[in-house]
Amino acid sequence: MTRYLPIAILAAALAAPATAQEESETERGFDMLREGSRMILEGLMDEMRPMLEEARPFFEEEMMPFLESLGSLIDDLSAYEMPERLPNGDIIIRRLPDRPLPEPEPEVGEDGAVEL
Repeated sequence: MTRYLPIAILAAALAAPATAQEESETERGFDMLREGSRMILEGLMDEMRPMLEEARPFFEEEMMPFLESLGSLIDDLSAYEMPERLPNGDIIIRRLPDRPLPEPEPEVGEDGAVEL
């Protein structure tokens, strides 16, 4: 809970109404606020870095191949309607009727030959 205290203080400082001050004091205040924000974000990144490093192999080995295969199946996201959930729980993503189907990929045989 104490690690969220600086974020709460930052949010309160940003929400407070600005008072009439000299330009140099205002700039100094913004510089201090900027420096404080940087320090908070650096602290959060230092805390999260071990978790991100732990998750890196999962993303590299499992998520990236999945996203690449998904990208080859879905050619252009703007050619599809919003997903729709059916009463049985299935989710349908319909292709827009005015969009043509993508060109099929040529099938490559085991010997590397492409069938025409």
